[in-house]
Amino acid sequence: MTITVGDRLPQGTLLRLGANGPEAVDTADLARGRVALFGLPGAFTGTCTNAHMPSFVRTADAFRDKGVGRIVCLTVNDPFVADAWAKSTGADAAGIEVLADADGSVTRALGLDFDAPAVGFHGRCQRFAALLDDGVADVIQIEEGRGCTVSGGEALLEKA
Repeated sequence: MTITVGDRLPQGTLLRLGANGPEAVDTADLARGRVALFGLPGAFTGTCTNAHMPSFVRTADAFRDKGVGRIVCLTVNDPFVADAWAKSTGADAAGIEVLADADGSVTRALGLDFDAPAVGFHGRCQRFAALLDDGVADVIQIEEGRGCTVSGGEALLEKA
């Protein structure tokens, strides 16, 4: 079942690259305060790199001005790729946390997994954006199709 407004963020473990290698991040850590969470098919892919992430880099300060304490990107990649992509897109400098759902388990628990074998995508995350308040989805916007309109930073900021 796909996550909807009023649902709690599912339990799971994500990964980030720390000083000594990969570190676990429990999704319960995302259940404190207001969090902007967005997910995408993959780091270093066209729309993700050229539209989706830049929209959140542009709007990061405006989210914070509206009381959003954390901005988190979920990607079905390993933590090494997620870290390199965060640096190359400026997400890290903008204070956006890029967390790896390396095994896709959180994506599946959200009901947002998909396959597109023709482009080499298996178990990837649908493009979405959400506002969480203490771990509960206040807003959830899932893209229909291949663009980045309702899941972009500006579109989610209007709902914050």
